[in-house]
Amino acid sequence: MPRAYRLGRRNFIGIGLAGGLSIFNAPARSTARESQSGANNRSGRAKNVLIILEQGGLSHTDTWDPKPDALAEHSSVYRPISTNVPGMQFTELLTHTSKVADKLSVIRSMHHTSGIANGHPKGTQYALSGHLPIGPVEMPDIGSVVAHRIGSNCRFLAPYIMAPGNHEQAKMTRGGFLPPGSQVFKTGGRDLSEPGWKVPGLGLNKAIGEQRFLSRLGLLGDLDIGLPTNSSQNAEGWEKAIAQAHESLLHPSSKTAFDLEREPDKLRDTYGRGHRGQCYLLGRRLIEQGVRFVTIDVREPLTTKTPGGTNLNWDHHDFIYATGTCNLPGAGGGGRGRYGIGTWWMMGSVDQAFAALIEDMDQRGLLEDTLVCFVTEFGRTPKINKAQGRDHWTGAYSIVMAGAGTPGGQVVGASDRHGGYVTDRAYTPDDYAATIYRKLGMDLNEPLRTADNRPIFLAANGEPIREVF
Repeated sequence: MPRAYRLGRRNFIGIGLAGGLSIFNAPARSTARESQSGANNRSGRAKNVLIILEQGGLSHTDTWDPKPDALAEHSSVYRPISTNVPGMQFTELLTHTSKVADKLSVIRSMHHTSGIANGHPKGTQYALSGHLPIGPVEMPDIGSVVAHRIGSNCRFLAPYIMAPGNHEQAKMTRGGFLPPGSQVFKTGGRDLSEPGWKVPGLGLNKAIGEQRFLSRLGLLGDLDIGLPTNSSQNAEGWEKAIAQAHESLLHPSSKTAFDLEREPDKLRDTYGRGHRGQCYLLGRRLIEQGVRFVTIDVREPLTTKTPGGTNLNWDHHDFIYATGTCNLPGAGGGGRGRYGIGTWWMMGSVDQAFAALIEDMDQRGLLEDTLVCFVTEFGRTPKINKAQGRDHWTGAYSIVMAGAGTPGGQVVGASDRHGGYVTDRAYTPDDYAATIYRKLGMDLNEPLRTADNRPIFLAANGEPIREVF
C-alpha cells in the first residue's frame, strides 16, 4: 500500500479532492487532547452523546409534565398515568416509556429567559448550540464543539453526525468559527424505513478501483503547486480531511455502519418499522460504532398513509387533539401539515421508539457511558387557542436525560399547575449545553478561540444541571 498521504505546504490541488470528500472530517485536534481537557473539573463519565431532537416544539403538558389540575377548557385530553417509579407520572401518550422511567431524569423546568428564540429557526439553533443566537459571533453546534475539542474514537466516520438531517429547521446547524472538520455530517434520507436505504457517497467509485485511487492519492501528495505559505493551518485541515476521506472510502465498516438491514427483524419491529423507529435505531447503531456525537431528527414523511401530513413535526397550532390530520375546517394554517399529537405518526411512534432505544442501549451496556438527551426547542402554550391548537411557549417545557451516570427515576424542577411558568429549579438551553460538556469531562473554563484569537467560553451563560450528576 502506498505511504500515508501528506499534503505539502504549498500543495493546492489537494483542495479539489478534499472538497469532494470532506463530508467526513478528522477532528481538528488530536484525541490526546481529551485527556487534558477537563482535567480540573471532570465530573461526568460520558464517552458519547446521542441527541433525540424532536423539532417543532413538543407539548410538555401532553407528554412529560401532566397537569390534571389545569382549567378543564385548556387541559390535555390525555390523562396522567403511573410509571414504574412511584409518584412519577407521564401522560398516557407515554405508555411504553413509562416502563423505563427508572432510567430517566425528566427536567420539567426548562425555559428561555429571552423572547429572541421563540420561533423555530432561532429556537432550534438555540437548542443545537446552547447559546442564544445573537451577537457578532456565530456560535457552533454543541456537536461541533465536541468534535473540535475531543474528536472521536471512530476513525472512519465523522465525529458529529445528524441523521437524517433534513427536518424543517435542519439548515440551522452551525459550524460557526470552528474549522470545517468540526461541522456536522448529515446522512439524508426521506424515509429510513424504506428497504435498501443507504447513505450516498460512502463507497469508492467502482470505475476507479482501490489501487488506482491509492496511486492518485500518492501522486497528489507529491505535487507542489502553490498553496500560500501563510496557510499552514488550512493546509493541516485539508490534510486531515483527505486522510479521513481515505479512511472512510476504504474502510469496510463505513457502509455497514448505516446498514439497518443488519439489525434483527424482531429488534427493528420493537423500535417500530416507520421512519422514526428506524432513525432511533440508527442512532444506537452509530453510537455502537463509536461516533462521538449523534443527533437524530425525525419528521415522518408524507405518504399515502398520511394524507395532509405535509410537515409532521410538533408545531401544533391547529387541532392538536385531532384523530388524524390537523387540516380541518377552521385551521389557521400554522399547523395544518400536522397530524394530531396522539396519532401513531406523532407520539405513538415516539413512545415506542424511545422506550425501545433506552431498553436496547441499557441491555447492550451502552447507557453506562452514553448520554442520551430527548429535546425540543420549546413547549406549547398552556391555553388552547381558537383553532384548538397550542402555540409556541418558552415559559416552561421539558427535556429528558439518561445514561452516563444520570440518576434515573427522577423529576427535576417543576412548572405551575397550568404548565405555564417554572416554579422550581429553572434551567435553560445554556445549562443543557454546559451539562453535556461536563458529562464529557470538558473543561468549561478553557475557551475556544476564533480566527482572531478571541476567547469564547463553553456555555458561558450556563451551569451544569447538578441533579443529573
